[in-house]
Amino acid sequence: MNKVLLVALLAFTGCASLGSRHDGALQHVVLIWLKDAGNAEQRAKIIEVSKSFRDIPGVLDVQAGKAVASERDIVDDSFDVGILVVVPDERRLAEYLAHPIHQRAKNDVLLPLVEKILVYDIQE
Repeated sequence: MNKVLLVALLAFTGCASLGSRHDGALQHVVLIWLKDAGNAEQRAKIIEVSKSFRDIPGVLDVQAGKAVASERDIVDDSFDVGILVVVPDERRLAEYLAHPIHQRAKNDVLLPLVEKILVYDIQE
């Protein structure tokens, strides 16, 4: 099921098209379930704060959005927000995670609102 979830998320985020723009880059995929599932205001707040990650040195791309509802059995649309952060390599991922912009977003916005977070890190 995790592989199916990952494939669905990659299709959702357009990750498959990133290969030509960012060959060999590391894709940090974050799935978020809110404490107040389906809360549009909270979802928008997380999507908006995710845009600030573009200001972190080494970040090549950031995309964030809501789950796409699906009737297909293989699609897990139970999460509220999906975030994709693209960095060149593991060193830049570590720098991104430790950066004050990310830490503020995590502590001030994400942790108060989030019930569950699932992360996949993928590199060609």
